[in-house]
Amino acid sequence: MHNDIQQLKLLLKNAHSIAVVGLSAQWNRPSFFAAKYMQEHGYRIIPVNPRYAGGSKHPAEKILGETCYASLKDIPEKIDMVNVFRKTEDVMPIAQEARQIGATCFWQQLGVENQAADELFRNAGLQSVLNRCVKIEHARIFGGLNWVGVNTGIISAKRPI
Repeated sequence: MHNDIQQLKLLLKNAHSIAVVGLSAQWNRPSFFAAKYMQEHGYRIIPVNPRYAGGSKHPAEKILGETCYASLKDIPEKIDMVNVFRKTEDVMPIAQEARQIGATCFWQQLGVENQAADELFRNAGLQSVLNRCVKIEHARIFGGLNWVGVNTGIISAKRPI
């Protein structure tokens, strides 16, 4: 039942706000692409990246029109899902912070697979997803694989004559 399609569908239906840890402001980065897709499909995206969060001398930058925060603790609203675009070894402190703020789902993107963070959520009766892309799963489950060039009919199994 770990990451099965019915569970993923339920998670994506019930999540309304997604804090994206490691969200880049660069349009060509996977985190930006995935967050933009989710935002365009009705999810509230909250960027979390200390690089863009500002400080005492600079105001926080906006990514996808949303104020960027340095950490999950700084977000002044309820978060349903925390989506992580970080190295596997950097994930555990993020998972602990996600638990502290009351997130009900912890989602580790493709290539991110911290088992201890997964267990932290699951042992608390909460949802956790490992090594999956939230954008790909949403598109697969809810029919958005044609977004931005996928399934356009341009790629074909037919051999050119």
